[in-house]
Amino acid sequence: MFTFRFPFLVWLGIGILITSLGIRQSFGIFMMPVSDYFHTGREFFSFAIALQNLLFGAFQPFVGMAADRWGPKRIIISGAIAYALGLYLTSITVEPTMIYLSLGMLVGLGLSATSYVIVLGAVAKVVPAEHAAKAFGLTTAAGSFGMFAMIPGTQTLLSIYDWQSAMQIFAVMCSFIVVFALFINTAKQETKTAHRVHEDLQTLKEALKEAFTHKGYWLIHIGFFVCGFHVMFIATHLPSYVLDKNLPASTAAMALAYVGIFNIMGSYFWGAMADRYSKHYVMSALYFVRTAVIAAFVLIPTTELTAGIFGAAIGFCWLGTVPITSGLVRQIFGARYLSTLYGLVFFSHQVGSFLGAWTGGVIYDYYGSYEPIWWSAVVLAFISALIHLPINDKPVPRLRMATA
Repeated sequence: MFTFRFPFLVWLGIGILITSLGIRQSFGIFMMPVSDYFHTGREFFSFAIALQNLLFGAFQPFVGMAADRWGPKRIIISGAIAYALGLYLTSITVEPTMIYLSLGMLVGLGLSATSYVIVLGAVAKVVPAEHAAKAFGLTTAAGSFGMFAMIPGTQTLLSIYDWQSAMQIFAVMCSFIVVFALFINTAKQETKTAHRVHEDLQTLKEALKEAFTHKGYWLIHIGFFVCGFHVMFIATHLPSYVLDKNLPASTAAMALAYVGIFNIMGSYFWGAMADRYSKHYVMSALYFVRTAVIAAFVLIPTTELTAGIFGAAIGFCWLGTVPITSGLVRQIFGARYLSTLYGLVFFSHQVGSFLGAWTGGVIYDYYGSYEPIWWSAVVLAFISALIHLPINDKPVPRLRMATA
């Protein structure tokens, strides 16, 4: 039986994401040492990270357009330089407000140019459509591995050095991203079919108009917004929720560790399912699973066992949305402007992330409980499961004619 071998570019993308997203996921560990150093309290550092995430999403459409026009290699290298510069400036600043510029804006820009949108856009150009979601799943899983592996390393660095030195080591690690990017070559591997030639004739303006008039594209936006809401709410507030249940802090850490571990398996699993079955149905199934998992967690008494099970279950469908969402956009509109079109969708995800983290705190302060926001998450998951059912995931008529 023929087994598909992923192109070398997929493995380069994995290296880029492990480094980029692994560093990003470790920033929470710097909250206490940075806050203590500047005597500012936790809100100051928290806002810098919130700003970073919002700009991370806001920059995505623009770096996506740049990658579609000039190629991913230049954009990833430029992003890695911005990332390294932001980390280095953070390590040497003596003025706390400068962190909004360095850790907030520069690192946010660097992340947008070295993460999923650009990497998956490059992968889409070298992987056949029938294997795209599986490749996206493998790449997404690699990012999850980076998140899981970097945190213990960061804790070790902080136990040996001060936080400034740890930031500078991370800045040096960004050079690995540059090295990986230097070997990226999509032009030689793109297929020269009629489909490819016809697709290349389309302008960016035409691609945007085509997407904005497609009902399914807007439904994809809504679904990814819900994903961002879920991910950031749970990542931000699950530890506090567990502590409210009079459980030890180690239980929350265990639950989050399970999220990272099972996300690795889930990302590849959902990507593989999306290559085998209709992507919009697979996405609906994922959100139905999320609905059941979150509802069960709220209804069942929270113990160390149930917290661990919840972490594993929600981790299995945590970022499985990434390969399916990017796969849907690629399948409907083609690979030519995937970085742009998926970048716009990813911005919706980040808006959802911002609201998930923020409204979780607002509702808790108002009600003295996370109960309303948990049930809101259940309702949103169920709605997202339903809205993916009517999506028409067939290639737009232009692409069908091109392959005829």
